[in-house]
Amino acid sequence: MVSRPILKFLDNDLIETILSESREILCKLGTTIHNKQVLMLLAEHGAAVDMENFQVKYSNEIIDKALKSVPSSFKLFDVMGNETHDFSDYNVHFTPGSAALNILDAETDKIRKPDTRDYIRYTQVMSGLHHIASQSTAFIPADVVEKISDSYRLYLSLMYCEKPVVTGTFTADAFNVMKDLQLIVRGSEKALKEKPLTVFSCCPTSPLKWSDMTSQDVMDCARWSIPIEFISMPLSGFIAPITLVGTLVEHTAETLSGIVISQLANPGTPVLYGGSPAAFDIRYETTPMGAVETQMIDCAYNEIGKYLGIPTQAYISMSDAKRLDAQAGLESSMGATLATLSGINNISGPGMLDFENCQSLEKLVLDNELCGMVLRMAKGIQPREDFPSLPRFQELLQEKHLLISSHTRKFLKEEHYWPGKIIDRANLSRWQEEGGLSLKERAKSEVKRIIDAYQPSRLPDETKHQLTDRMETEARQHNMPELPSR
Repeated sequence: MVSRPILKFLDNDLIETILSESREILCKLGTTIHNKQVLMLLAEHGAAVDMENFQVKYSNEIIDKALKSVPSSFKLFDVMGNETHDFSDYNVHFTPGSAALNILDAETDKIRKPDTRDYIRYTQVMSGLHHIASQSTAFIPADVVEKISDSYRLYLSLMYCEKPVVTGTFTADAFNVMKDLQLIVRGSEKALKEKPLTVFSCCPTSPLKWSDMTSQDVMDCARWSIPIEFISMPLSGFIAPITLVGTLVEHTAETLSGIVISQLANPGTPVLYGGSPAAFDIRYETTPMGAVETQMIDCAYNEIGKYLGIPTQAYISMSDAKRLDAQAGLESSMGATLATLSGINNISGPGMLDFENCQSLEKLVLDNELCGMVLRMAKGIQPREDFPSLPRFQELLQEKHLLISSHTRKFLKEEHYWPGKIIDRANLSRWQEEGGLSLKERAKSEVKRIIDAYQPSRLPDETKHQLTDRMETEARQHNMPELPSR
């Protein structure tokens, strides 16, 4: 019998109270939604809608109806159609933090704007990281016009890495292009629905608002049965109550409002109950993702999502540090451990620095080892032919060791996680003999090793040509005669 460790911050009574308070806010205060199509949808299902002021008040009946149609689980598949994710129960998957504006250049140790070559290197590295199950559209190349930056990132991800993609759009017109790219890979709308390739992040604006674009994204994803992760971002003490419970009430209300929109648009749309809240640091006017309170909120709203029977997501296991340093390791490892013990189904964070603003390939390969460690932890402790114990100890006393015992050889790789060379486990003399490399040097070496070993995606050449044709057509519509050199 496997004992899977589970962490909980909330009891069921507190969860019920938070849900009740959130429902009251939605029914009595409502949300602002700057999209008349969404407002009309809500009105058709009985919500109290003020079109002139873009205001909607919900009812418990609408909320209940939406919650009943949300799938309790769903799966993701790579570009080749192979299953990679099972978002159910306490299954845990990792994906890099997304949509950073900068990267940390390992050669100069400076933060700078990325370009297409940087993004391709990222996809190549992601192809070799076995403990990070999906790619994300991790950062925004600065060598394309802004209006195609969302679709362009997805295009590069689909071209160079086979893993499914956590993505999203910040522009109104990009969704159709991004949908088309997925249809090219899958071949048909039916195939895309049967084997989802992406998860789209859809973000309400705290407190209690949906913009025209983000609410339209929810509608569009739902109509195409593209999975959605709701990313509510209340900031404790700034645009949310200072208390963690108060912040959870706001997060719950905003997430429930998104669930209602998605399920009314298309009942059964797969969703992740997610977010990226933070405990606002009034001293620096920043949103620390590595703060213990931020991580506690993440784990707690995950409990609310699981209580509702919905798979979950969180932006956690990242750092506010600006370099690959001790703070980066401290914050990322604490977040990954808490998130895994809480059973957050999709953990977004590896590689990320500087308050979700910077990606680092060197941190990404280090975080891959962190993910491997905590995924091993999640398997718990179980007997492996350990009983009766007497024969094993008779052998130990007779042989003086168990290094080549049949029991050791049978369970060595299954019982223990063996990290790669980026993790230093050598004694001092061996470490010195092997060059006395620092963590940064080992991480750079690992990035180079993975890129040198990269094998191109097995996506058929014809499919790649179709992807490129669609992307080039979109680029020309925005006065880019050609895509950047790859």
